[in-house]
Amino acid sequence: MQICIFGASSATLEKKYIDPVETLGEALAKRGHSLIFGGGANGLMGAAARGFTKGGGKIIGVAPRFFDRPGILYQACDEFVFPESMRDRKKYMEDNADAFIVVPGGIGTYEEFFEVLTLKQLARHAKPIVLFNIDGFFDKLTQLIREDVSLGFIRAQTEELFGIGTTPEDLISFIETDKTDINRIRFY
Repeated sequence: MQICIFGASSATLEKKYIDPVETLGEALAKRGHSLIFGGGANGLMGAAARGFTKGGGKIIGVAPRFFDRPGILYQACDEFVFPESMRDRKKYMEDNADAFIVVPGGIGTYEEFFEVLTLKQLARHAKPIVLFNIDGFFDKLTQLIREDVSLGFIRAQTEELFGIGTTPEDLISFIETDKTDINRIRFY
């Protein structure tokens, strides 16, 4: 499978986030999966890519040309795609991925997660989506979703559209076995 990993690009993150993502990348590569990601050399993007490199996996980086500056992009990618815009970048990754793993990140990571989740609820894809809940990072997000379900803003079935895991093994198992029936829980 070609796995898209969304996550932080910040170079100032704690090791407690970096190490599990690097381990995840290595484990995915050793299982024969490839990586498609935002191309960053730093933060959790860089950790995922370094893990894939260690595991011998194929890596496709995707970033607009304005990111092509020293120290920004992961230089060991097997292939690099340079779309025109951030929107085109995201579309390329969405179209070419077989599954999505969301690791801790900021505004861009949340936006990427909610876009693929929205597309799944609209039956535009049936690809697995799973959150890597390192040190409880996504606890507040999942709590928010549950609260919005209770208030009627989000349908309860939304929680069936993605998984949550706390170990690389949890995530790999989820993406390799997810059989979400989007027709059963279609939202329109």
